[in-house]
Amino acid sequence: MKRTLILGINGQDGSYLAEILLQKGYEVHGLIRRSATGNLTNLEPILSRVMLHYGDLADPISLARIINEVRPEEIYNEADQDHAGISFKIPAYNFDITGSAVGRLLEIVRQVDSSIKIFQPVTSNMFGNTTICPQNEETPFSPMNPYSCAKVFALNLCQMYRKAYGMFISVGIFFNHESPRRTESYVTRKITNTVSKIKAGLASELVLGDTSAQIDWGYAREYMEAAWNIMQLEQPDDFVIGTGEVHSVEEFVNEAFHYIGMDSKRFVKSDSALLRPAQNSLLKADSTKAKKTFGFEPKVRFKELVKIMMDHDLEKLGVKNNR
Repeated sequence: MKRTLILGINGQDGSYLAEILLQKGYEVHGLIRRSATGNLTNLEPILSRVMLHYGDLADPISLARIINEVRPEEIYNEADQDHAGISFKIPAYNFDITGSAVGRLLEIVRQVDSSIKIFQPVTSNMFGNTTICPQNEETPFSPMNPYSCAKVFALNLCQMYRKAYGMFISVGIFFNHESPRRTESYVTRKITNTVSKIKAGLASELVLGDTSAQIDWGYAREYMEAAWNIMQLEQPDDFVIGTGEVHSVEEFVNEAFHYIGMDSKRFVKSDSALLRPAQNSLLKADSTKAKKTFGFEPKVRFKELVKIMMDHDLEKLGVKNNR
């Protein structure tokens, strides 16, 4: 039985990954922060089947202790501050937890057991203000927020440790991936949650920033399947993971309202305070390498993704959709 350690196991990606690895027969360990106690909703269906350890990316002593105790064969680092918009408010925290902490993790693994395989997710936001579209593994980075700057640093650290020490460190360059497990601070979940509340008569408007932004949206669970597949390859490498199609925030809004049979124009308002200081160019994934290497092919497309998220939020409110 393989043993794995998932950092950030209670988040969207970490919880899906835990379910996938349990299904594949792994012994699953997870790191959670003390401040996150009580936020185990995503893990409720599998809580009795995973082993949780208190630790923090900001505390290398706790990381070293857990890795020493668990001695995993694979580590998936799904823990960071992963909200690009919020990173403008807490830049120093992003530089440390999203960037420097990756270096701390790699060095701990190198010293404890350099044969442990590591998976590090990074973000399409690293491409930022690029003039190249679509983007692949060779596209130069031009990050436009503190979060993506920290992720570029994390990627460079992974590549350096891989080359310098021969460690198995693979990187997934993930484009936006959503699910019902997204928190409501993310625009997709804000939309489906608010639209569901409007359907239930519990809200009267949906307030958004830039609805013209076009985004490559995929389904989080499929991206975690991709992460596992990347880790099973003979050699570590970097892979772009995305759908290769883009849809605007306005399209997402319209699809959500259409799903419940209501007109979005009656409820959507704009607030300039929600706009970011800097915007990305059009980010669209070229996942050719992942497709050729391990057969990556996203099955859940845009409308199905909206449906999955809407069904969850409507059910949570006890609202029946007659559409």
